[in-house]
Amino acid sequence: MAGGYQDLSETTGRGAAAREAELIARIARHDRRAFEELYNLYHRRLARFLTRLTRRYDLAEEIINDTFWVVWRSARGFRGDSQPSTWILGIAYRKARNAFRSAARARARENLEAPAFPLTSEEPARAAELRDWLGAALGELPLEQRLAVELCYELGHSCEEIATIMGCPVNTVKTRLFHARAKLQKRLPELSGAAPAARGAGERE
Repeated sequence: MAGGYQDLSETTGRGAAAREAELIARIARHDRRAFEELYNLYHRRLARFLTRLTRRYDLAEEIINDTFWVVWRSARGFRGDSQPSTWILGIAYRKARNAFRSAARARARENLEAPAFPLTSEEPARAAELRDWLGAALGELPLEQRLAVELCYELGHSCEEIATIMGCPVNTVKTRLFHARAKLQKRLPELSGAAPAARGAGERE
């Protein structure tokens, strides 16, 4: 029975990827309806990913728009060597990395703004507290580690897919995730109850 569920999941995944590849092919022919459909398929996924990282809905929207402008202009260059989702997330990753670094230099304090998405927990106060702890801990990670964590745990990409998205070796992704997990395991208990610990002088990527 479990194998049947897995086969169904894999079939559904292949069907979705094939549909997205078809949409990209149509976008390459300047089909605006195909572009709108692909945009709608990815908007919420990208918005959740980006607002968890930046806590700024306006910046997330700017990155999404920049990403799909590249998709519109570069659709002819998609050859199917990777999944459509990997290709699109690779574009979004590069746009996000540049935008986050620019925003951090120009307006670092604005990252304290509240997230755009509402809570769905039955215990909103507790959920808000947990969210704040996690957001604070993630915010202390180097940018590349934060992006790797979100791509892995929020969007569910494998290390191999993340390596393609980030344009780095798989072992680099694994190293970033290892160091990120170690830091989060240390910081979350500190944020939840104890006094904040002093930050280390060196930050590894």
